[in-house]
Amino acid sequence: MFTGIVEEVGTIKSTGQGRLVISAQKVLDGTHLGDSIAVNGTCLTVVEIGDTTFSIEIMPETLRRTSLGNLHSGDSVNLERALAVGARLGGHFVQGHVDDTGKIVSLSPEGEAVLMKVSAPPAIMRYVVEKGFIAVEGTSLTIVECDASSFVVSLVGYTRQNTILGNKRPGDMVNLEVDIIAKYVEHLTGGNKSGITPEFLTDHGFA
Repeated sequence: MFTGIVEEVGTIKSTGQGRLVISAQKVLDGTHLGDSIAVNGTCLTVVEIGDTTFSIEIMPETLRRTSLGNLHSGDSVNLERALAVGARLGGHFVQGHVDDTGKIVSLSPEGEAVLMKVSAPPAIMRYVVEKGFIAVEGTSLTIVECDASSFVVSLVGYTRQNTILGNKRPGDMVNLEVDIIAKYVEHLTGGNKSGITPEFLTDHGFA
């Protein structure tokens, strides 16, 4: 479980053969083999630790669901260690299970902030509501407005300076994870006719 509060921006040192090697500092503190770190919002297991790097393996399902397969050496990534018991929850409950990817449509200045409009598939938009939560590249953000095919979030200066969202441009792909509470509410109110399946439980870390 994560909060969507990015701790550090790391750098991809190498890619290949289903593995990423990432340069970092802060997230290495207290990290052990087998621990979970969210990379651009994707929960991944640490399989190797160096003095200034850690390595994670990426399975084919992760490549299908996320934009991690587009990363190259030198790219920056958002990093967050798993939430520790008793720690403050500064964002919202983020599982690190990316639901799908979206595409940045536009970036518009609004005072000191920047409005980012993101297009997303219907499977995402059904859970998107104004003033609700969404994780974009692992960053917990509040939805300013939305329509049937897109949503808008406001990026304050701190977010732009301390996450990779400040470097994004229109046309870029981003990882998206909707609020899991919205999915449970839909199911409990009968909105999800498919019911809870083994695949649903696996996708959300319960099996």
